[in-house]
Amino acid sequence: MDSGQKIALVTGANKGIGKEIARQLAAKGALVLLGARDRKRGEQVETDLRGQGLSVQFIPLDITDQQSVDQAAASVEKQFGRLDILVNNAGIAMDWVPPSELDPEILKKTYETNVFGSFRVTKAMLPLLKKSKAGRIVNMSSALGSLTLASTSQGPFQGANHLMAYCSSKSALNAITVALAKDLNGTGIKVNAANPGYVATDMNDNKGVRTVEQGAATPVRLALLPDDGPTGGCFSDQGVVPW
Repeated sequence: MDSGQKIALVTGANKGIGKEIARQLAAKGALVLLGARDRKRGEQVETDLRGQGLSVQFIPLDITDQQSVDQAAASVEKQFGRLDILVNNAGIAMDWVPPSELDPEILKKTYETNVFGSFRVTKAMLPLLKKSKAGRIVNMSSALGSLTLASTSQGPFQGANHLMAYCSSKSALNAITVALAKDLNGTGIKVNAANPGYVATDMNDNKGVRTVEQGAATPVRLALLPDDGPTGGCFSDQGVVPW
């Protein structure tokens, strides 16, 4: 490994946007750790991307399992001694019903992955990120998590009121983004949220209107921010996304 090479960890990197984020980061020179709980899929992505001449490595990681997260952090510590980039990409959407019909267990399961899982990984990796000269944390959010857009009478989502578990989990992740950015101010670590847009993935049965290449562009940009880049914001291709 090149001592100057950035070390990146992307969760949920076995498919969709996560795989593409990993590919783009590796294409820009990073060594990318492909976090995934599905070993077969993770190792296949490793094989595919290495076949393209990219520097990647599969790492077993179930973000809902504290032991798995701790083992991943220990592995990164042992191999590299630091982490430069963390992209909290892994997430789920399960509630395609009106809020009044939502099963509380689905709400709980959604938060366990999208909120608690992302924070669990961040907390475990922070000591390694603090050893980086320019640590970057990117939380994969959504315009659906914007309270401003959701509550505006003329907003784009005024006629849609499904996915309460998913949407509110992204709102919570946005709040975590703001809190961590404030907490880590002055450490050199930048924390931002990325809105990839409506990307065609398994999560939406490939009904999205954007490609994974388009969806990955903003999180990759945030992962590679210069020292004078922003922190504590949510961004899309078009600029700042309101909270």
